[in-house]
Parts: sequence; structure tokens; C-alpha cells
Amino acid sequence: MPQRTAIFAAMVVAVLVVCAHSARARAATHEQNSAQALQNASDCDRQCLYGFVDQYLQALVAKDPSRLPWAKSVKFTENNVVLAVGDGLWGTITSMGHEDARAADPANGQVAYLGVVSEHGQESFFALRLKIDDRKISEVETIVDRKGLGPGPFGDPDAIQQLPILLADVPPDQRTPRAKMIALADGYFNTLQLNDGHIFTVFDPACSRRENGVWTASDPHPDPKSTYSQFGKYSCEEGFKLGNYRWDDRVRDRRFPLVDEEKGLILTALFIDHSGRLQKYTTTDGVEHESPVKAPHSFCALEMFKIQDGEIRHAEAVFITVPYYMPSPWVGSSQ
Repeated sequence: MPQRTAIFAAMVVAVLVVCAHSARARAATHEQNSAQALQNASDCDRQCLYGFVDQYLQALVAKDPSRLPWAKSVKFTENNVVLAVGDGLWGTITSMGHEDARAADPANGQVAYLGVVSEHGQESFFALRLKIDDRKISEVETIVDRKGLGPGPFGDPDAIQQLPILLADVPPDQRTPRAKMIALADGYFNTLQLNDGHIFTVFDPACSRRENGVWTASDPHPDPKSTYSQFGKYSCEEGFKLGNYRWDDRVRDRRFPLVDEEKGLILTALFIDHSGRLQKYTTTDGVEHESPVKAPHSFCALEMFKIQDGEIRHAEAVFITVPYYMPSPWVGSSQ
């Protein structure tokens, strides 16, 4: 009996040793895979990522996706709907218009572009996000804001001019770490959601915002006749402190796929839900307003923030109207 016990104990020890070796092997494999994934992403620097944007836009105008290096598995969405590569804008684009901004995140293999596209003479605001894996395109996320397809601002695409604040690099001593940039952007959305005057982020006093080509904060050329003049005349923080956006019920499915510390740019993705239940609201200055939202709907957006010295300096957004509470095909993915 003692001999059997000794044999059994030896067998248990052997099994434990094998399991320990197996666990270490799995951990080592995981570390190697993670390191390889990071190497594949960081292998493509800023100019490399910008090159993919240029290639993509050239292929798009040519309506020829075969010109691009695609990964074995590709996810492509246009206006929050999963499509086959080559569908949607690929079939209708006639030319590219003005470029607005671009940003790159070599560490994550992400690159973004904001600009204007033309479809048979009709210009639209355009936002693009690409993910590059091992120098191949694995994800494409696009928003095309076409005129007349829902409530919300729509400016003059021909009047879009690149803003120096978006183009400039941030001086090294004024750069904000990645985690804090994400926290500032998330705090912006917390401020926007059920906006009641409380601020949950940090703004530059001159913070401005442009949405689909319309200035909705710190408008440099305010027009009293504009529908959005009551918003554009204030800075970002001033407008939020008034509670001007009380009708924004929910800012959900927030994603932060791209952080460009060098330029101080962060690309975010989100939905703003409007239930339409709020008919009137009172801003913190005691003035009563009628809500501009009359029926349930949601905005789906790609929004880029400029962050410098730990403060939000500018917000640039392209968004569309989608059915109320429409889900995101990107939630739960690598983003």
C-alpha cells in the first residue's frame, strides 16, 4: 500500500510539472503573439499609414478595390452598416473634394482621414478610419454625410478649409499621454450626455467645434441668421455650462481607436441618442428653450479632438442620422 501511495504521489507530481510547463508555454506563446502583433502594427510608421490613406482614396475614386493590399479577413462599414468591399460609395464616387484633417497611430496601426467626396456633383462630408495589420488593410470604417438625409447641421463642403490647429504638431512639453487623452474625450461625452451645466473634462478657453462643416462653438464668423448661431457664439465650455444640449439623452458605444500624441489628435466613435421626449428645457441662465428634437433618432459619429497641454482645443465631427438606438457593428470587436 505504501508503494502504491508513493507511485500515485509521483504521478501527481509529474502531472503538475507537465501542467506548469504547459501554462508557461501558453504564456510565452501569448507574449510572443502580442509582441508580434505590436511589431506588425508599429512596422508601419506615420508616413506609411498616410500612404495607405492616399492609396485607398485613389483606389476609391478609380472604383477599383483590387488596387489595394487587403488582409485575409476584412471588415468594411459605411454609415454603420457592414458592406462588401466595393459597395456603397465605391460605386458612386466621382471625385475627392477638400481634405480636412488626418491623424495616425502607428502603435495601433490606425489612420484616419476627414474630408469631402463628390457623387455625381453632390458633395458630402466624409470620414475614414483604416486599420493596417502587417501592411494590409483589415478594417475600413466610413461615414458619408449626404445632404438632406436627416436633421443636424450641414455646411458648405466647398468652404471647408484645413485648420492650422489640426495640422500642427504639439510641442513635446505640451503633449498629453494616451490614457489622459482618452479620459478627456470620454469626459467630453459625459459632459454632453444629459448636458445640465456640469463639466467632466478640461477645455481650452478658446475651444471650438465644427460639425459637418458648421461651426457650433467659437464660430470665427458668426451669422446671427444661422440656425446654429445660438450655439456657435459660445466656446465649447460656455455652451456646455449653459446646458445647451440638454436633449442629448445618451452618448453610447464610445470607442477610441486612434490616439496621435504627436499631433494631439484622438479619433472617437460614438452614438448620440435622442428620445424626443423633452419638449422644453431651461438653460442655467434661466432662459427657457424649445427642444429642436421632435422625434426619436440617433446620430452616428466619427469625431476628432485636438488636445494640447491637457486641454481640449477643438472638436471636428462628421455624423449622420440613423434609426433610434441603432446598434454598432464595431462594438465587441478589436475596437
